[in-house]
Amino acid sequence: MFELFPSEVVEKLRNYVYRLIDPRNGETFYVGRGAGNRLYAHIRDELGSEKDEVSDKLRRIREIRIAGFEVAHVVHRHGMDVATAKEVEAALIDAYPGLTNVVGGENSGERGAMHAMEIVREYLAKPAVFTHKALLISVNRSASERPLYEATRYAWKLSKKKVKEAELVLASEKGIIRAAYIPEKWLEATSLNFPGRADRPGRVGFIGKEAPIEVQNLYVGRRIPDEFRFGTANPIRYTWK
Repeated sequence: MFELFPSEVVEKLRNYVYRLIDPRNGETFYVGRGAGNRLYAHIRDELGSEKDEVSDKLRRIREIRIAGFEVAHVVHRHGMDVATAKEVEAALIDAYPGLTNVVGGENSGERGAMHAMEIVREYLAKPAVFTHKALLISVNRSASERPLYEATRYAWKLSKKKVKEAELVLASEKGIIRAAYIPEKWLEATSLNFPGRADRPGRVGFIGKEAPIEVQNLYVGRRIPDEFRFGTANPIRYTWK
């Protein structure tokens, strides 16, 4: 059964950052931040969920419980203000690939873990000037798990009406445009339309091809302009109104 921090401890903790760890193999599977008893809320949520379809995080917690173990946890930093906690959380998310976190850390796409040369390229790169109706997709997390085209084309929450206007799809990683594709067909994100991929209700993907070299030269290697920078939770930007 999960425990709670005593009230006198909560007062001193303020904002903190923590890791949830699978005791069966020592693997960190979730990084979070919060105050009060946020750390224990995930376990409470899993115990209170009767649904078969749960998030990867709750599924992992359930598997640990059914196996007869309890989720281990580490509080990395505490006594912080919210802004500092966000920075610490983002750094830890970058440091543990394969987490069950749904979204990345604060500004992880722009100031996340990079090789020194990546930092140089980003700050020296010229900003893109959009002469096409380009859909920008940040693939920071998924690009490390799949080929770039596969990471870019599946599966996103998009306006079905607006996305059909897109002339280009530009894949962005760490603030730099890495690839340009011409979407030929937009389809519901199902395993029937995209064999080998899991169904993602309410999302869409595209079938397309690489843009001609003259179009790639306009965008690939260019920096995403500041007005189109991605937020923490939204990996999509439209370059047209």
